[in-house]
Amino acid sequence: MAMDKISRKDFIDVALDVKRYVGFLSDLGCKGLDCSPESLAILSAWGKPRIAKMGMLETLQTDLGDCRRCGLAGQRCHLVFGTGNPHARLMFIGDAPGVEEDKDGKSFAGAAGQLLAKMIEAMGLSRDEVYMTTLVKCRPLERRNPLPEEIKACFPYLEKQIFSVNPEVICTLGAFATQVILGKHEGVSAMRGQFHTYGSCQIMPTFHPSYLLGNPSSKREAWDDLKKIMGLLGLERK
Repeated sequence: MAMDKISRKDFIDVALDVKRYVGFLSDLGCKGLDCSPESLAILSAWGKPRIAKMGMLETLQTDLGDCRRCGLAGQRCHLVFGTGNPHARLMFIGDAPGVEEDKDGKSFAGAAGQLLAKMIEAMGLSRDEVYMTTLVKCRPLERRNPLPEEIKACFPYLEKQIFSVNPEVICTLGAFATQVILGKHEGVSAMRGQFHTYGSCQIMPTFHPSYLLGNPSSKREAWDDLKKIMGLLGLERK
């Protein structure tokens, strides 16, 4: 593409992507041209995007390890990193693991996860074709929202997950995840139904599946949100 045909928005998006990637390499230990073995492995995979993306996620998960960066670590059974396709065009982000996720170590493993799987299937996709994760990777007790210090400890890893997968669309599930990612304070009802820009991604907020389990009348609105995602991605129901 000729330089005179690159829009200002495209240029800014590329610049932001470069900034995030440089930060990612810095976190891996890259200093100038002196890269860590992990960074060199990723760089050597350039031109082979499937290998590079998988390597970035594996490196992130390894870096998290037996994370003790906040108080949630002392009460968890499993750290729940994220599951799905590392090359997904669509990414789902919730607030935190629940009881079943903490037990199994997998994202969206409980009743809400089963409903989410049905929603994904209704879009003509499968769980293996999308990527699913949460703001924080450990379960807060008493079903409370994550605290600011817990989000602060985990959010850099979420940003790197987003950068690594580089989805076209992110579907944020519930008000809390949407508010944190977009930096807004409105309820999900005010933010859903329209796309919001986040770097090079488009974000569509919708109701969390756990909310839909108790409020089935809102399923139609959630489905409208998913249909807008399908339209942007050019998906047809199977």
